[in-house]
Amino acid sequence: MPDSVPARLNRTALAVPASRPELFAKAALSAADHVFLDLEDAVAPSDKAKARKNAIDGLNDIDWRGVGKTISVRVNGGDTEWMYRDVIDVVEKAGTRLDLLMVPKVNRPEDVIALDMWLSQIERAKGIATPIGLELLIETAQGLANVEAIAASCPRIEALILGSGDLAASMGMRTTNIGGLSPAYTIDGRMSDIWHYALARLVVAARAAGKRPIDGPYADFNDPLGLKESAARAAALGCEGKMVIHPTQILPVNEAFTPDPMEIERAKGILLALEEAAERGQGAATYEGRLVDIASIRQARALVAKADRLRQWA
Repeated sequence: MPDSVPARLNRTALAVPASRPELFAKAALSAADHVFLDLEDAVAPSDKAKARKNAIDGLNDIDWRGVGKTISVRVNGGDTEWMYRDVIDVVEKAGTRLDLLMVPKVNRPEDVIALDMWLSQIERAKGIATPIGLELLIETAQGLANVEAIAASCPRIEALILGSGDLAASMGMRTTNIGGLSPAYTIDGRMSDIWHYALARLVVAARAAGKRPIDGPYADFNDPLGLKESAARAAALGCEGKMVIHPTQILPVNEAFTPDPMEIERAKGILLALEEAAERGQGAATYEGRLVDIASIRQARALVAKADRLRQWA
């Protein structure tokens, strides 16, 4: 797999409406790994210009990186009249303080290529030395159909995020439960995961292109069990983290995307068993009553490396 993006801790991405600047300092002191100031869904059309100014002020006034946060701004989509001004104003006035732009409703590679051109021009004009990364929301049927090409379209891309709410609307799905299960979607009488195909496809596309796959939000913040199960499914599929829309969701999601100490010890035990087998001239070994081989090495090394990064960033 290509390794083309900066290493960032991205277990939780906390949404903060840019129309509510009184929340910015609280978000900076939260346990979220990543904060994005939202100019899109959380902001009414009449408040777009004011929210944009709030985001710029928030980027410049708060030392987000100093408190260990990755900081992003979610701009409005390319199908609106606000996106161009979001990109130009935010990057020109606060680009040196910004890690990422979050872009909604990305449908085609051409959408990303055009945005990359804008950003390159602004960076050169303003002397912004570190390129601003992109995290792209895949939340339409067209975007999901093109997700592999989108993921590989631009070196700026760092992450792909599943936008389940808008995706459900785009696909005509019979659910209003953003990120949750649907009682109507059952297998053998039991509810199944209506998001599995879309999320699995996004994970494959992201990993193949060396990007971070991120799950979308679980909207019902009064359902901690549903949130925990949703995050566990996403982690099992290979996601790096998940959007959160309420501070109470941060710690459970962080926990879901942090390897369990027993998992880490098991992975280290597998590596040791295979190392000892190699010394005996054997290509496989038995660990805890199960056969482990070269594929097990790759899995175990990836898990141990992730745990090491989490310790480094803690």
